[in-house]
Amino acid sequence: MIKSLLSVLALAVPAAVSEANSAFAGGMGDLVRVEVLDGGQTSRGTHLAALRLTLSDGWKTYWRAPGDAGIPPRFDWSRSRNVGELSITWPAPHVFEQNGLRSIGYQNELVLPVEITPSRAGDPVRLRGSVELGVCNEVCVPGTLRFDHDLDAKAGRNPTIVAAMAQRPYSAREAGVRATTCALSPTADGMRIEAHIRMPSAGGEEFAVIEPGNPGLWASETETRRKGDTLIATAEVANDSGTAFALDRSAIRITVLGKKHSVDIRGCTPS
Repeated sequence: MIKSLLSVLALAVPAAVSEANSAFAGGMGDLVRVEVLDGGQTSRGTHLAALRLTLSDGWKTYWRAPGDAGIPPRFDWSRSRNVGELSITWPAPHVFEQNGLRSIGYQNELVLPVEITPSRAGDPVRLRGSVELGVCNEVCVPGTLRFDHDLDAKAGRNPTIVAAMAQRPYSAREAGVRATTCALSPTADGMRIEAHIRMPSAGGEEFAVIEPGNPGLWASETETRRKGDTLIATAEVANDSGTAFALDRSAIRITVLGKKHSVDIRGCTPS
């Protein structure tokens, strides 16, 4: 569904390209801009940086698992220099309800911390690449933003990056998750997964997102309910080809979004 939506939008709205760090995104008009923030070098020898996406008032963009009504961002770091490993810290997203559809993402601004391990310690690091994303208000506009920035290893502590990292979901241990089990059963189109998570409430109406952990698979919107101290999350997993597949429980990722906080759970055991 997401791929079909993106294809239709791409025909209707020209893809936009921003040629310079912090420049507005061409065909997207003044809807969104991207800039690279410096966070300096850590004691481990890694570099901290962040992509900051600034959106016009009322516009939103999407999380890595955007829901049935969203467009997931896609990153290309291949033109970077001296980048060995790279990890992203996603701040806890918000759940949006509009016209009976649910999407997951961020409004007005997204600061996405990035930690880079250089291929060659001590050499300069250049973060150069692009991000394909959708931004939405009453309509959705897809486009591509480019960024190009030489990281400053001597930069000091960046409070904007620190604040974004503090907004990450709690780990299972931090949130007091006692057990997470998954029951798998075949369906006509793929596989049904039912996760039972023994954990304290995350506050208010909780909503769980299940990610299969395999880029070739996708999961439907999750049905979430609570029964005492257990949160029950159910979704169907399928692939584009409709062929049989295996599901690795250890690769499954479940994010619980609540009013008080969010929780990032990695893996589950058989029930």
